[in-house]
Amino acid sequence: MSGQTTAVSTPTVARSRLSRSAAATAHPRGPRTWVATGLINVVTAAIGLAFLLPMLWVVFAAFNAKAGLKVQWPGSSFSLDNFRAVMTPETTYRPMWNGLVLCVGSAVIAIFVATLAAYPLSRFETRYKRPFLLSILFSTGLPITAIMVPVYGLFVQLNLIDTLGGTIAFMATTSLPIAIFLTKNFMDGVPISLEEAAWTDGASSMQTLRYVVLPLMWPGLSVVTIFTFIGLWGNFFIPFVLLLSPDRLPASVSIFTFFGQYGQVQWGQLAAYSVLYTLPVLLLYLLLSRRLGGAFTFGGALKG
Repeated sequence: MSGQTTAVSTPTVARSRLSRSAAATAHPRGPRTWVATGLINVVTAAIGLAFLLPMLWVVFAAFNAKAGLKVQWPGSSFSLDNFRAVMTPETTYRPMWNGLVLCVGSAVIAIFVATLAAYPLSRFETRYKRPFLLSILFSTGLPITAIMVPVYGLFVQLNLIDTLGGTIAFMATTSLPIAIFLTKNFMDGVPISLEEAAWTDGASSMQTLRYVVLPLMWPGLSVVTIFTFIGLWGNFFIPFVLLLSPDRLPASVSIFTFFGQYGQVQWGQLAAYSVLYTLPVLLLYLLLSRRLGGAFTFGGALKG
């Protein structure tokens, strides 16, 4: 019995030793590896610190009555006076509302049109598909400043200058290329066999898009929505050019008023306004964060 046990255990020990030696060979831990890992960690920490310091300055300066350009804890200068100074209808409430109207309206239009445009690009093969996708990629890299002069002239002729509707339409148009590209990529992850089963039951293309494709790609639509809204919320140039009335300017433009003449800047109020300015984006992310955790798992739907 002992001989059999030894005969059986010897190959097992040999295999375990071979697996350990193979693992050690596949993942060597020499001095060069430790140096490279340490260098990568140092560079990563430096990049993270470069992003962290401006954020710390915004938070600390917002509560500092004597805020300057230094990153310092408020300490004895801790105060809410900066928030009291900026939380007025003219400074914060009305610009925030204007920004929400512009960005939400533009994002809804962009997501709706992008979904309708991405569906045929994802599901049907045509001779114009590749040129159209290349045109979309080209449009994503086109600087907005290069087309604002003719757009301004067109808006003047159409009497759309200083109108929220015209500005919303143009902002939605500028967001369409990247929205279509992202939506098409997420839509490609939905198996077409699910739609074919719905077509067999008599569903139309729009019905399968609404009841089959969109419910399965909500995580992707959440990403596109957040990405589109953030791009629109931080857009300064378009509303600055197309909107003339001060009572119609969004928060992205009114923040410019904190930079006074002769280089005099109210740093504390600027930081407090910046904190308030980031709240809509944070709230949108929190509302859609559960969707971001969803995965495109269609194994159960394809069984049977």
